Amino acid sequence: MNASFSRRQLLLAMLATPLVLSACGDKAPKQPAFRNLEGVDMSSADFAKDFSLLDTEGQRRTMADYRGKIVLIFFGFTQCPDVCPTALTRAVEIKEQLGEDGDKLQVLFISIDPERDTPELLRAYMQAFDPGFVALRPTEEELAKTASDFKVFYQKVPTGSSYTMDHSALTYVYDTQGKLQIALRHTQTAEEAVADIRQVLALSK
Repeated sequence: MNASFSRRQLLLAMLATPLVLSACGDKAPKQPAFRNLEGVDMSSADFAKDFSLLDTEGQRRTMADYRGKIVLIFFGFTQCPDVCPTALTRAVEIKEQLGEDGDKLQVLFISIDPERDTPELLRAYMQAFDPGFVALRPTEEELAKTASDFKVFYQKVPTGSSYTMDHSALTYVYDTQGKLQIALRHTQTAEEAVADIRQVLALSK
């Protein structure tokens, strides 16, 4: 065997090595579940999996109660001056714009102000937006745990002789199996939110 042939074999072997390593290396990266979202892709999140809270009728609710529905969860309070009514008004518009798929939507409003948000007040507040929306009223201990589980911020802020609440403004969106998929930003329009939610609906078909 001549020297030039040996060098040529060695060169070919070296060039082939990256191809072998590539074929035997790690698996290809996971493709994103969604495309062109206006909201936040939460499909890989390992939190906000479940809750156990009383509704305004005194019935304990969990995510399992809404299996088969696209669930929107928002944390807020009835005396919120702008963020909460804006989010709930948008939820009404989302339901309308979804057309027939609007029946698959369930909005859950978790109170961060159980001190003032009585069951009667929360019930009336939901009725003002949509009778199908459900309000959940935790105890202070349940609120602390649920907010931690969902990575939601809330804080009482004194205002003269009373107080208001600072809080996160994302709306979590779950698929029909109760899996968190996306988070709607507060700045999204109803149209943008519907486009995102339709991608979640597509996962369930």
